[in-house]
Amino acid sequence: MPENNPVRHPTAVVHPGAELAEGARIGPYCVVGEHVRIGPRTRLESHVVIEGWTTIGADNVIGAHAVIGAPPQDIGYKGEETRVVIGDRNVLREFVTVHRATTKEERVTTIGNDNYLMAFVHIAHDCRVGNQTIMINGATLGGHISVGDHAMISASTGVHQFCRIGRFAMIGGYSVITQDVVPFSRVVGQRPARVVGLNIIGLRRKGFSRERIAALKEMFKALFYSDLNTRQAVERIEGGFPAGEDRDELLAFIRASKRGLIKKTGEEWENASD
Repeated sequence: MPENNPVRHPTAVVHPGAELAEGARIGPYCVVGEHVRIGPRTRLESHVVIEGWTTIGADNVIGAHAVIGAPPQDIGYKGEETRVVIGDRNVLREFVTVHRATTKEERVTTIGNDNYLMAFVHIAHDCRVGNQTIMINGATLGGHISVGDHAMISASTGVHQFCRIGRFAMIGGYSVITQDVVPFSRVVGQRPARVVGLNIIGLRRKGFSRERIAALKEMFKALFYSDLNTRQAVERIEGGFPAGEDRDELLAFIRASKRGLIKKTGEEWENASD
């Protein structure tokens, strides 16, 4: 068989209506449903189930026992045509689950490009995951959550429905997230979770300059480590810093919040911002 043809293990069950692009590889005991489209060179390991109206791009690796495109865990869902769309070069490890959307928003659950989802991660219905995120073992997203590019969600963290995780944010392990996590922040904890400073190590690894990090640190002091309320802090940031990508993104995120923002508790700033 030519190398550019799709390869199916003899034990795999692939519906005749499914579309497999050149170089796709379907491993042992996988099940691929009627409305599934799998892109070039994407590889399904063993016992993977892909169902529903699911589109997966190029060069992805789907680990053993993952389930992609299953119906949403929503009692109002009645079998309508809703979708999962996954981009390119993602790694979804063992037992990852990604559910298709409900009809309550845009009818699609999306995962972008270059993401790494470790074992037992769950992406619920209507979620929107950006690019180059990392979700560590057992991280769970409830429905209708957005995760910005370059965010990291650590092990066994649960994120409540309708929350937003900003770009470049890092959430520590075993956290409980019930409000929005602002971009560039580091958050950890339960009852409640709290901001413990900038995600400085992550920002450095992504190429943020010393000056850019210093400016963000000053904005965070106004927002989280002053006597100002959120409205006053926004006014100080808007008036005290020149317009720019980071400032404008932070302000836009805050103004768009519907669930409120995770704030700081305790006095962690001196130890958490170096």
